[in-house]
Amino acid sequence: MSAKLLLDAAMPPLTPDKRYIVVRGRLWRAANPHLEPSERDRLVTALMTARRAVRTARAAGDPAAEEAAHRAVDAAKVALGERGPVWWTDGAPDLNRRMARNTAYADWFAQLSGKATEAGDA
Repeated sequence: MSAKLLLDAAMPPLTPDKRYIVVRGRLWRAANPHLEPSERDRLVTALMTARRAVRTARAAGDPAAEEAAHRAVDAAKVALGERGPVWWTDGAPDLNRRMARNTAYADWFAQLSGKATEAGDA
């Protein structure tokens, strides 16, 4: 299997409107697709650095450093558009953390789930 196929298989599904990724049936707000690629890369790097800082602080038993690292994670996620105000402008509600089957994405998700089951049966 090619590296591209492995990467695609590992990527969570993205809703047709690109607002959410789906992980274990739950919607999670996706990063703003309108960010410049260089800005997105910078923010993702900051997010990963902050996540490593959380792990390091937790392992060291340093609650102040852990809290600061959590704030850095939150700031990066807000800047990416994954938290905070929604990045779309059509007035659609934020369905973050809801089960896809209980939202307007239910039919799309059911088709997606059916394809995954069929692929697993092959």
